[in-house]
Amino acid sequence: MAYWLFKSEPSSFSLEDLMARGAPEPWSGVRNFEARNFMRAMRPGDLGFFYHSSCARPAIVGEVEVARAFYPDHTALDPADHHYDPRAIANPTLWSMVDVVFRERYPTPVTLARLKDCPALAGMRLLARGNRLSVLPVTDDEWRVIQGLARAV
Repeated sequence: MAYWLFKSEPSSFSLEDLMARGAPEPWSGVRNFEARNFMRAMRPGDLGFFYHSSCARPAIVGEVEVARAFYPDHTALDPADHHYDPRAIANPTLWSMVDVVFRERYPTPVTLARLKDCPALAGMRLLARGNRLSVLPVTDDEWRVIQGLARAV
């Protein structure tokens, strides 16, 4: 099993939105090749943190599970979709997506500030200067540390 971090702006798609769906939801619209390649490495059963970004209090707010391995992202082919990419017309498999399903909502979000204050997370990719990827790998140690922070009373 591998661990991941999925970033989303809560004004676009939040953990609450995923919870309300009650079924697997496509993680679509990723238009960065490195993030796409991370998704192509995902397998059903892999776990991920759900991170709310570009908001007043960026934070890991819960967990998701990968429900379906990568497949072509159809939103790239739809001119009416804001994730449309005309390059995908010539290459319909250019962009990929996975399906995720809600697993857990943390009672207390693990804020970005709290992550930065944790020495054990100093090397985490999320905390790297200039990081803008919406999908990132998480190490086993990072997973355990963050779960500990999320469950600390």
